[in-house]
Amino acid sequence: MKYVNVAIDNNNDNTDNLYTYGSDADNIAVGNKVLVPFARGNRFKTGYVFEVMDSLGEEIKGLKYIESVDEEISLSAEMMDTCRWMRKRYLCRYIDGINCFTPVGNASKRGKKRVPYKNMEGDKSPIKELTAEQTAALEVMDPYIKKQQHDIFLIHGVTGSGKTEIYIRLIDSVLESGRNAIVMVPEISLTTQVIERFIGRFGQEKIAVLHSRLSQGERYDEWVRIRTGQVRIVIGARSAVFAPLDHIGIIIMDEEHESTYKSDMSPKYDTLEVAIKRAKNFNGLVVLGSATPSVVSTYRAEQGIYKKVVLKERYNQVALPQIEIVDMREELKSGNKSIFSRLLYNEMQACLKENQQVILFLNRRGYSTFISCRECGYVMKCPECGISLTYHKAENAAVCHYCGKTEPLPAVCPECGSKYIRHFGTGTEKVEEITAEMFPDYPIARLDLDTIKRKGSVDKIINDFRRGKTKILIGTQLVAKGLDFKNVGLVGIISADVMLNIPDYRAAETTFQLVTQAAGRAGRGDKKGRVVIQTYSSEHYSILAAAEQDYKAFYDTELLLRKSMLYPPFSDIVQVVVTAKKEQICMAGAQEIWNRVKAGLGEEFKYHIFDPQPLMINNQKEHYRYHILIKCPKGRRGKCLSAINRIKKQINTGKKQQFTVSVDINPY
Repeated sequence: MKYVNVAIDNNNDNTDNLYTYGSDADNIAVGNKVLVPFARGNRFKTGYVFEVMDSLGEEIKGLKYIESVDEEISLSAEMMDTCRWMRKRYLCRYIDGINCFTPVGNASKRGKKRVPYKNMEGDKSPIKELTAEQTAALEVMDPYIKKQQHDIFLIHGVTGSGKTEIYIRLIDSVLESGRNAIVMVPEISLTTQVIERFIGRFGQEKIAVLHSRLSQGERYDEWVRIRTGQVRIVIGARSAVFAPLDHIGIIIMDEEHESTYKSDMSPKYDTLEVAIKRAKNFNGLVVLGSATPSVVSTYRAEQGIYKKVVLKERYNQVALPQIEIVDMREELKSGNKSIFSRLLYNEMQACLKENQQVILFLNRRGYSTFISCRECGYVMKCPECGISLTYHKAENAAVCHYCGKTEPLPAVCPECGSKYIRHFGTGTEKVEEITAEMFPDYPIARLDLDTIKRKGSVDKIINDFRRGKTKILIGTQLVAKGLDFKNVGLVGIISADVMLNIPDYRAAETTFQLVTQAAGRAGRGDKKGRVVIQTYSSEHYSILAAAEQDYKAFYDTELLLRKSMLYPPFSDIVQVVVTAKKEQICMAGAQEIWNRVKAGLGEEFKYHIFDPQPLMINNQKEHYRYHILIKCPKGRRGKCLSAINRIKKQINTGKKQQFTVSVDINPY
């Protein structure tokens, strides 16, 4: 007879506890998925075993017993330990953590194995010799793999310095030691390029892929292959950190600075923190790579928390691209109202005549960025989310980029009845149209979330550009991340200001990273590339530093600002979100939570708790949302989260609750 503590799959804070059951199965284990009678009605519910005991401290009257154990799905003790840690770290429920590890979909009824990328041959290009910098980097990290010693390495390598080859060699060493590897990239669109490289080196049978663009059947079968030990390497986006892999020897996060590694859905986890937790359990290595590491990661490296490896030269020895800034205010003064500066237009002509390719980068999709009445100033907003709608010419509709809701374009202003309602601003769709008019002889493609909705469309766009079929590629941040094309002679950044104007303390950092990463797509072949940065903020330190490819200049300035304002890495930002169906209730609830938080945290947090404010996206799915921001100085996170968790539980488990509370730590 065994006794087990089980977390119930019930989406409710009131039942977020461990429940004790009896089990007649002697082989019951931590991580088993079980079916149990639950609550007064004894309805059968799925649960997961967190603890197994031989006896109980005291007898439980009316003890219930496990009905059955799922033979197909189970998690390991390490995964359950990580779930428990996530519950404490992110103030989520037991089941939220478990759902990160369990598969979606079901086994095929026909017994057919659904393997994504099964027809991919892989990149068979010959293995190149390592540079002196690559060799030195491996000599620093490889001993940790050999000794099975946990640590965290940050590879700060300029664009095109050969970081992927270092990852491959490290994984080779890990596989030789009998352990396994996880590789993550920030964008699903980048996985194909990485998978090609890895299949070419390690073979199809050793690799599994996990990301949200796979069908549910494919994801289920990949999960089973990983859990049953059929594969050694898992590649994917951030969800790959939860791959049901044992004996993890290394977890690699490429482009570690990207915001996509932070989950904005419950549980609101930080992929890096989960990676460190899992790798530590196996004495594995965590390797972070970026040409523009986050300010927080660089600071941690300076503090000795991470070990830093620097790659200063490109693999092909070609110099970094020549970068020029164009002040669009001066262009306007001289009578040029086009989205192209004279310099960018001339450079595009010259580049295309030399049979080289061009990438144009603008981090705004759609045709026009907002729709407004010139008579009364009305701006068309999403009725669900409250944010400005974007005009999409292809659909002739106004689209919400948050919830996807589509509205027809009004003929007259809904507010004043004026016919002077127009769309303003520029998105990638408009850039594509203008570029086609100005360069009619050259094939053009666009890479953004609107053009990659169909399965396989990303790979087609990228492959057409790689083969030279497309001469000009226009896109959002998808074109700025990790893509490696040898014939790109010019990168044009249409507006470097887009990210500067968002209300986020990371705005300057994001701008520096995107501009630097986009610029890094040029000159990756034999010729030095050119980059033209168009901006209305030519004097801003992030743009000047990006133009000079001077990470240190940017970092030093940014760190001073962060320190003076007590932003990360000198604090954690805790966001408490209050949600209700009526705005008045939401406002009152947020005020109540604010008062409770102030009382719970005391005088030392007096100047670090900010007044309740409506979220930028306030009205979503017929719910209103207000938030309270707390700056939590280093060393005080435990006290802060403990107090907030008590308040959250009191509210969310209370009777007749009219609003709910959720928490996000260091949100984006």
